[in-house]
Amino acid sequence: MVVKAHSRNFEVTVDEPRSLGGTDTAMNPVELVLSALGACQSIVARAYAKKFGVQLDDFWVEVEGDLDTDGFMNKSDVRRGYSEIRYTFHIKTDASREQVEAFIQFLEKTCPVGDTIANPVTLKLNGIVIGNAASKLG
Repeated sequence: MVVKAHSRNFEVTVDEPRSLGGTDTAMNPVELVLSALGACQSIVARAYAKKFGVQLDDFWVEVEGDLDTDGFMNKSDVRRGYSEIRYTFHIKTDASREQVEAFIQFLEKTCPVGDTIANPVTLKLNGIVIGNAASKLG
């Protein structure tokens, strides 16, 4: 089940755990969703901290979510994606609580991945390309 995803000049390996038929050599797609959220929040935090007078001595995000794999495995009629995603910001700073709270409010509404997860987005099939093994050899 190993998949190589490409964007720009980068490659990410994606897999599933053995319990879901994979080889457990990489994160699965839904783990990448959580990672993308935490990474985006971290990037926004580092990009805008100075604007709020917040010196980040350290910043990291813990992200977790509730996902029922019975939906993915078609064992139950439950949602296939996350039913809830929770995150905790860990901030090492000397900034005041008021500065940090204003900064976090801004961070939460500015993170593009958070916005994509929290708000409906149009998901549209753009086409289907069908080929055969012989067409790839030529």
